[in-house]
Amino acid sequence: MTYIIAVLGFILLSLVLWDALETIILPRRVTGRFRFARFLYRSTWRLRSVVARWIPDGKRRETYLSTFGSLSLLLLLSLWAAGLVVGFAMLHWGLGTPLNVAAQSVPFSTLIYMSGTTLFTLGLGDVTPVGQPGRALVVVEAGLGFGLLAGIISYLPILYQAFSRREVSISTLDARAGSPPCAGELLLRHGQDMPELGQLLRYWELWSAELLESHLSYPFLAYFRSQHTNQSWLAALTAILDTCVL
Repeated sequence: MTYIIAVLGFILLSLVLWDALETIILPRRVTGRFRFARFLYRSTWRLRSVVARWIPDGKRRETYLSTFGSLSLLLLLSLWAAGLVVGFAMLHWGLGTPLNVAAQSVPFSTLIYMSGTTLFTLGLGDVTPVGQPGRALVVVEAGLGFGLLAGIISYLPILYQAFSRREVSISTLDARAGSPPCAGELLLRHGQDMPELGQLLRYWELWSAELLESHLSYPFLAYFRSQHTNQSWLAALTAILDTCVL
């Protein structure tokens, strides 16, 4: 029975680490069927959108939905950390790692505590393994915790830089297509100046390509709403596409 717990802990660790690897490091679209990130975002967004429909005021509803992107990202990072802590604790439990504690039987909560202090590299030292397998697991967990922290620190600035580049172009569209933007207003304000309009559309062609690349590499960006009223990357893209059709 203990070895089954160790196998389950190893499977949990593999799923969490692979999900974090695909989300943070791999710059491509992920097509796996089961992922923690996908399950979390689909379930929490459906719940949040249902609640949003009951908010009659538009500004309050927009404020309520605008917090989803950042909160869901923090929730996902917490879910990864909790999965690693529980997974390594299950490995210690399944392998029967002896600890330098006075109690004869070590509860699972003590293993959770030791795993948590190891993952976050606290180095308290009040609960440590005695045997070689347990010490090896502690070293591996500390290295993974340090690597995960470094990956998150480098991932967040890239995410917000992509968000900033997206929003700058959307803000500049207000003076050309109104707020919210529409194709009719864009054509009306340009009048007969077709060369300038063509230059504008070429710029937005590059913006659309960058939008596609950034949202495929970082799907969380789709849930980050614009900071200003009547602005949205989806509305801006729709206005440009309607302009091309007209």
